[in-house]
Amino acid sequence: MIAHYNAQDADAYVALMTEDACEAGYRGAVVREGREGTREGLKKMFAEFPQNRAEILKGYELGDYAVLHERVSRSSDSEPFEVMSVYSFEGDKCSRVEFIR
Repeated sequence: MIAHYNAQDADAYVALMTEDACEAGYRGAVVREGREGTREGLKKMFAEFPQNRAEILKGYELGDYAVLHERVSRSSDSEPFEVMSVYSFEGDKCSRVEFIR
């Protein structure tokens, strides 16, 4: 998923998600709802930040979950920021991503 994210390929990214997947703040509000909402939100973000990239600093897998410590760069002019991303899976598809920032 991160390779598709870094290629700014929203279609390939959401193809790895369940139809009702979402992205949200950790234990908080949903920011992108459903596969189509996630696709639309990512396309808007990629248009706003064409240099956006995420670097995985460390990753863990446990059962149906993956936790990634990421460094995100929006542009060459902005300071990178770090985020913990919690990916929940149903089978081979991601059903939810929660961001801790």
